[in-house]
Amino acid sequence: MKWQQLPLGSLQTNCYIVENPDRSCLIFDPGGEAKKLISLLQSRSLKPLAILLTHAHFDHIGAVEEIRETYHIPVYVHKQEEKWLLDPALNGSQFFSVIEPIKVNPADQLIQNEGKMKIADFTMTVFHTPGHSPGSVSYYFENEGVVIAGDALFQGSIGRTDLPGGNQSMLLKSIHDKLLTLPEETYVLPGHGGVTTIAAEMDSNPFLNGFL
Repeated sequence: MKWQQLPLGSLQTNCYIVENPDRSCLIFDPGGEAKKLISLLQSRSLKPLAILLTHAHFDHIGAVEEIRETYHIPVYVHKQEEKWLLDPALNGSQFFSVIEPIKVNPADQLIQNEGKMKIADFTMTVFHTPGHSPGSVSYYFENEGVVIAGDALFQGSIGRTDLPGGNQSMLLKSIHDKLLTLPEETYVLPGHGGVTTIAAEMDSNPFLNGFL
């Protein structure tokens, strides 16, 4: 399995493409610039199977509809944010004058429980990691030592919690209980910025050192 980071949209949100040797792939958080993403997929002859969202803030969902319509694939989001896709007030897009309000049709699959998830030959573990938003989830690929953490944990920082539904103490608990229990060599693929590891954040993240 291989993965690729592709910053997209007005906030350069990290979209991740996870692929298998047979060229099938999963798309995580297509935040915008759908044509750029489609061009990359076509240039590499990739075959998307699904769109998975770490959460439903506007900068993570801007290209969802065009990608779904192009490839006729399902969209996954946590149940607590199923209404966010359709509501610019909830997903935050109505508060940014530089973008059009974003409305996405309902998700095809609602994530309701933590645990193993299998899509074709892809197997991952879903962790509910609320705090940045109520329905934030992280996707852990154990065999590959990679966790796609959305806006929960960043290199040297954590997700903001001043948006609707945000809660810093809940976020810190999510990080501590769900992410920092992973093997220290696990790569953390965040929603913004560079890739880091669990070990690096345990050692030097100023938001976590006082919590451990």
